[in-house]
This record gives sequence, structure tokens and C-alpha cells, in this order.
Amino acid sequence: MQRGNLSRRGFLARSLGALTAAGLPLWYAQESVALAQVRRRRRVQVAASDLLQMAAIGVGTNRTHRSGNAPMRGERGNHIMHDAMRQEGVQMIAVCDVDLPNALFAATQVRSAQRGGSRDCQIFEDYRRLLENRSIDAVTIGTPDHWHAAIAIAALRAGKDVYCEKPLTLTIDEGKAIARASRETGKILQTGTQQRTEMGGRFRLACDLIRNGRVGHVRKITTLIGGNPAGGPFPGQPVPDGLNWDFWLGPTPREEYTANRCHYNFRWWYQYSGGKMTDWGAHHNDIAQWALGMDESGPVSVEGHGTAPSTNGMSYNCHPRFEVTYTYANGRNGSPGTTLVCRDGPPSDFPARNGNRPHDNGVLFEGEDNKWIFVSRGTIIASDQRLINEPLPSGATRLPVATGHMANFMDCVRSRRQPISNASVGHRSVTVCHLGNIAVRFFPNQRLTWDPRAERFTGEHAEAANRHLDRPRREGYPLGA
Repeated sequence: MQRGNLSRRGFLARSLGALTAAGLPLWYAQESVALAQVRRRRRVQVAASDLLQMAAIGVGTNRTHRSGNAPMRGERGNHIMHDAMRQEGVQMIAVCDVDLPNALFAATQVRSAQRGGSRDCQIFEDYRRLLENRSIDAVTIGTPDHWHAAIAIAALRAGKDVYCEKPLTLTIDEGKAIARASRETGKILQTGTQQRTEMGGRFRLACDLIRNGRVGHVRKITTLIGGNPAGGPFPGQPVPDGLNWDFWLGPTPREEYTANRCHYNFRWWYQYSGGKMTDWGAHHNDIAQWALGMDESGPVSVEGHGTAPSTNGMSYNCHPRFEVTYTYANGRNGSPGTTLVCRDGPPSDFPARNGNRPHDNGVLFEGEDNKWIFVSRGTIIASDQRLINEPLPSGATRLPVATGHMANFMDCVRSRRQPISNASVGHRSVTVCHLGNIAVRFFPNQRLTWDPRAERFTGEHAEAANRHLDRPRREGYPLGA
């Protein structure tokens, strides 16, 4: 008993030490450890009848590729597949990828990692055949962005719960369709915006502080998300053995194959993604929405500009540099609404600094009397650290807590409660990003007005802007089929 108590005290001390070393205030670290202890005591063995059988659609790559100067393997599809398998009471029974070496690699990983139960793993190229398997309860989706909506809707309609990587969609209308499918089917969808539940709880702490007026009325939010790489023109290449290139392109136009179009680098082509705006923007703009209490709404105007990308059809075509300004209708007592500025990098007068250099990735909240709080995956700092270090009062508004994003998904699959980043949240957050790209790409330096209730542009440029709420789909690839 004494040994157990000492062990428990040691665990608590180590946990507190790790959290405070990560920059979290003592009061918040103590609160987090206490919540973790409650969950630990409540944890029970999942009954055999509660076993969830899952499948992974889009499993990352076994082919070596490059991001910047670094060779990469795996990607998010592979990561979320493993994250699902680590959860209690989960059996991965199938994988799917249009690139056969990827599917074979993932199946081998599943067979070697699976704990208990069947170690078999079916392999599919076509997600539609996988979804016919009635034994599958839920799926992860880690495909390139242009496939998210069609697969998610098909999975929901097939009776599966869905964990879909961010950004949830390629267009705003796709998001409306996913949110509608989740409501109509009653199935659970979690969007992979894991900053709400992970990263040591820094982002939730920042949002708790902002929601409770720690900086007063939020005058301005700046999200720093990095610029897009420039590259190309890339030479056309033979399609690698095992890759169904036409199926990979799916609803997008037919294009000549180059390795720089697919796997990680699909992000830098507007045909398949939205560049950093939907990559990191889906994370940081989501935090801005959360802090403002705008999960079911959004801004009322947007204006943007950027550095023109290459017009060569074999080159990356996302704007290398950009700045987008949004306005929210949340003014009070005569003050204007919050301005959200999403940039590729910090301006020269950016107040949140690391030594003498401004932070280049994260979210800055600026309020009244020059008060500010900055949060990133590595730090949370303020104009005065007392803004962070002083505990919130007992009656403060608090945001939901989860021990991890995939764990939150699994809990909600079993309880049928909505997850922290449900379909509507994922849609609304990426809508902010899509609005920014529409402004930068098609209406540079022009103010567009947006009705977040009707989810349409209004006023000047409305007719032209609303044409970009969706995109034509290639014949044979309807949405959700």
C-alpha cells in the first residue's frame, strides 16, 4: 500500500513537472492531472460486445518522398490508423488505398501490431467495396483533401462512424453536404483538428482565458500559418506500378502524373487542396473560431491578397505569400467586431517574440489595454504572464476536455454524443479557410461580404463569388457515391 501511494505520488509529481516544464501554469497543470486521475479511476475494460471493428481509408505512403529538404514516409493517414489501433477495444480489419504498395505496407503494420483477436487485414483499392462490409463500425480517412467529402458521405450513408483528417473538405458546399449527411444518418464524425484536445492543452487554455475575458474584448486575432512552397515546372513521369492514377485524381481534372502532385505534395496544388490556408489554417483558424464562440457561425466579411503563383500547369500553384483579413460581427458597447488576420508570416511589429525574433507559427489574441496572449504547439505566453498564471474563478466558462482526439472520437462512437470537432465544427472552421482562398485567388484586394447564417456571399461581387462555393466534378465521381 505504501509502495502504491509512493508510486502514485511520484506519477503525480512527474506529470505536474512535465506540464509546468511545457509552459503551462501550475493551477492548470494541477487541474489537468486531477482530471486525468478521475478518468484513470473510471477506466474499465471494454466488454467484448463493445469491440469496434475499424478500417483505414487512405493510409499514407510507403514510397519515400520529400517535404522541403527532408525525406518523408508515412503521412497522416498512417498516423491516424495507428492512433485508432492504440485505443482500447479497437480491431483494425481492413485498409484501403489506390496505391497498392501503401495498402500492402499498412496491412503488414496492422497484422504485426494488432493486440488480441484476429490479426487478419483485408486490402482494398476501392473504398466503395470496403464500405460494403457490414462488420466495419467506423473508418479513418487520411486521403488527399479532394477525396475527403465523397468518402466521408459514402461512409456515413453506409452506416459507419468517421474520423476524417483535416481539412474536412475541398469546397464550402462539400462541407454543407457532410454536415447534412451526419445529421441525417445520426452517425458520428470527428474532424482531425487535434489542437482542441492535444498539444498539452495549451490551445484549450488560451481559449478558456479568452472566453473568460482575460484580455477584455478581443480586438484582433492573428493566425500565422507559413507560406506555400514554389516549385516546378516538374517533368511528367511514368505512373509507378501499383498506383491507380486515374482513381487518385478522382473528381478532379485529368492531369499528367508527376510525383510532386501526390502524396504529401498534393497540398500545394489548388486542384487537390488549398495550400497552407487549409493545411495549417484548418488548425489555427479553428482555434480562432473556438475562442470566439463561433463554432456554428463565422466572419461577415473577407479581403485578401497574395503573391501570384506560377501559371505553368506542371508547377505548384498555391500563392507563395498571402494575407487575409476577416471581420466578425461580435462588437459590443460600440466597439467594432474582432478582426482575424491570417498570414504566411509575422509582420515586423508582431509582439509575441522568442528572444529577439517574432514567433512564426501560432495564434495571437490581442485585446484591450495592449493585453495579448500567444499560443502555439510549443508555448503559451502573454504580455503579462499573470494573464496566464492567475487561475480562472470557480464559476468560469470552461471548454470541453478530452484526453486525446482519437480517444474523444471513440468515446463518442460508444456514447453517441457529439465529438469536440464534429462535422459542423469541421465544416465551419474550414469554411473560414475557403473564404480566404476565394478572396486571394479570385477577388484580390476586394472586400467580400459573407452571410454565415445563409452560408452565401452577399452584396457586391456576390453572384461571381458564389460560383466558387463548389467546383465541377469529373464525370463518374459524384459526391458521396
